[in-house]
Amino acid sequence: MLKDWLGFRTTLRGAVAHLTKAHPEIIKGFGALNHASKQTKHLDAKTREFIALGVAITTHCEGCINAHVEAALKAGATREEIAEALGVAIALNAGAALTYAGYVMDAVEAHTAEARGTAP
Repeated sequence: MLKDWLGFRTTLRGAVAHLTKAHPEIIKGFGALNHASKQTKHLDAKTREFIALGVAITTHCEGCINAHVEAALKAGATREEIAEALGVAIALNAGAALTYAGYVMDAVEAHTAEARGTAP
């Protein structure tokens, strides 16, 4: 294994407990937001967890990965379904990189035009 996910979960919960003591309102707000996200009329728990895992890998949140793998499995997700959901997120993340690469090239054109004195 790359990481001791079960040990990580315990350690992270301990660290968050310190934040809870220091700033309980932020944790209360996070809890309310998390609770509200589960109050859906059209998406089942498994689908919500697939979305959460896609976001978790694109935002590089190890705590989110750990929590949402556990929740996805509890919601009945299979290894194969999780892999397919991750495939969508990987493709989209590559698409985001392609989009932002377009922004870079656009900025290159703008700066080049400015240097030539032909900028609008």
